[in-house]
Amino acid sequence: MGGTGVHGDAPVVPIGMFPLGTVLFPGMPLPLHVFEPRYRALTRDCLRSGREFGVVLIERGPEVGGGDSRFGVGTVARIVAEAEFPDGRWALVTKGDRRVKIVTWLPDDPYPVALIQALPDEGEKWADPELLGRAERLVRRSLALAVELGVDTTEIPVLAPAVFDLDPDPVIASWQLCSVVPVGPVDRQRLLEADGRRRLELLAEMAEAAVDLFAWRLRGR
Repeated sequence: MGGTGVHGDAPVVPIGMFPLGTVLFPGMPLPLHVFEPRYRALTRDCLRSGREFGVVLIERGPEVGGGDSRFGVGTVARIVAEAEFPDGRWALVTKGDRRVKIVTWLPDDPYPVALIQALPDEGEKWADPELLGRAERLVRRSLALAVELGVDTTEIPVLAPAVFDLDPDPVIASWQLCSVVPVGPVDRQRLLEADGRRRLELLAEMAEAAVDLFAWRLRGR
């Protein structure tokens, strides 16, 4: 995986965790319907202190009920809006804030908790406009072909691939492209773990493979 080392002096801190079957990228939105009692408790605690929790991809096992195996890099999510239903469920709007490494898992009591350490701030020195442009073109092309082919893109928050705008910040733009490229959760995890230029290289490779696959399937119709 692309460098996931941490600063030696980065603090190790505990945080409530929400293991999911999806990957959250920094700067990207994540709406959540919270219905399990343990995650209702997590939500209440987060709203009382800091409004943050960690999101990590489940490697094996179900989202509901526990007993899952989890990847070692995730994202801190910040709650930006919330609504509680009369029966105690929550509707949350969250946004990815920063990548973190899971140092160790603590007992799931009453909900999952991990000790985490922040991954380094990448800055923009790695940004390569040519590589970012190539990745953008391939991602847009893969989305257009996916729509033409009728591929299920319900997890992709873009309905019209030709019209979405990228943020002028290349770091945010790279995460935007990662969030919409039509690949599975394990490939998304690879993108989350990769740093800077390597992330753009992986993104372009994945999008190009999707373009080739979708074009081949269209030719076979």
